[in-house]
Amino acid sequence: MEFAITLKLDMPPTRSVALTKQAEEVGFRYAWVFDSHVLWQDPYPLLTLMAHHTQHMRLGTCVTNPAVRDLTVTASSLATLNLISGGRMDLGIGRGDSSRRVLGKKPTTLADLEVAALKIRALATGRPVSHEEQTVQLPWACQDSCGPACAENCHPEPTMPIWIAAYGPKALHLTGRIADGVILQFADPALIKWCLGFLHEGARAAGRDPASIKVMAAAPVWVADDLAYARDQVRWFPALVSNHVVDLLARYDQAMLPPELTQYVSARAGYDYQKHAEVGSSNAAFVTDDVVDRFCIVGPVEEHRRRLHELAALGVHQFNIYLMSGEEEACLEVYGRQIVPAFGSASKSV
Repeated sequence: MEFAITLKLDMPPTRSVALTKQAEEVGFRYAWVFDSHVLWQDPYPLLTLMAHHTQHMRLGTCVTNPAVRDLTVTASSLATLNLISGGRMDLGIGRGDSSRRVLGKKPTTLADLEVAALKIRALATGRPVSHEEQTVQLPWACQDSCGPACAENCHPEPTMPIWIAAYGPKALHLTGRIADGVILQFADPALIKWCLGFLHEGARAAGRDPASIKVMAAAPVWVADDLAYARDQVRWFPALVSNHVVDLLARYDQAMLPPELTQYVSARAGYDYQKHAEVGSSNAAFVTDDVVDRFCIVGPVEEHRRRLHELAALGVHQFNIYLMSGEEEACLEVYGRQIVPAFGSASKSV
């Protein structure tokens, strides 16, 4: 299993870069950033700095969405970053949550998500697409330097992996049909197993090998013997996930969804996006300890190893730490020294 970090860009850029460098040095193979440009800093300048100061890590958005920028802008940004980084960019994309909701707008449709993901990847790798009744191409983006004749001369396989953030059956089916990886925002084995069933159904329906799709489990962690304190540091995360659960309940009969995912939101009073992903926020007041323990990983080192081995046995390829709960440098130090080596992940081997 590989390890990753995701940063919430609310800190000085120099610290974001320093954390990324530290993560690479201790064996993390991916670094992702949130994309919520009103709440936090814009991701693309930060990804540029991160690419310049790393050697091997893959980098990307976790996640962008089809509506926050014109898809040609997103594709151009990622293609430029691919040139800067030597081809180390991944596209993480979803329907849109905080970057849309904070502006009073709704997430996009799954149909829009599918179209955008495929067009962004094609454009970012130099291929032409039909967009708003125009043929659009970024010929400079082709890594094979085919130029305008890219569509005829280039190798057939795209070179920018797509990761889709998904929760519900339809989104997971979509991910299985078109994506290279799925982003699952929790560390609960039962919920991950439930999600993989739909993911694999979608892959098989498209004639794809389900094993070819990488699985990311993304969640905050806290290493400590003091469980009460540890839980309070990451309690914001199940509150963040609750936004997606509420959205699912508006679209599906609750009986179709696992109670481990839906029951805890019954006590939710509301959500203030101005306090999104914020430690100690009132948004998390309704989240109980048992939900924290399932969705996150807290406790001593031995408990982290146990939980991670459990996830790896389920088929999780990447564990992505949402590195935004405090004491981030210390978290990377203990993971790099005591946890990452136990899973054979080393960025310098890439």
